[in-house]
Amino acid sequence: MDVKIGVQHAPRELSISTDLAPEAVLEALTKAVAEEGVFTLSDDKGRTVAVPAERVNYLDFTSDSGRKVGFGLATV
Repeated sequence: MDVKIGVQHAPRELSISTDLAPEAVLEALTKAVAEEGVFTLSDDKGRTVAVPAERVNYLDFTSDSGRKVGFGLATV
């Protein structure tokens, strides 16, 4: 699943691919906000994104559908 993180005063959103369920990501964010800490999220390649929890504007969850190859169904 891909997660896009909107951050206050940042021109672009952060994007990371993770195996976590949306509920687990939301739980991690809720915990970080309650502790006034840092929200961290890691992917399977070892990349970690860390954002001050109070600066997170939104999370956007999208399923990883893979790449589409080709131009569709060709009729002859």
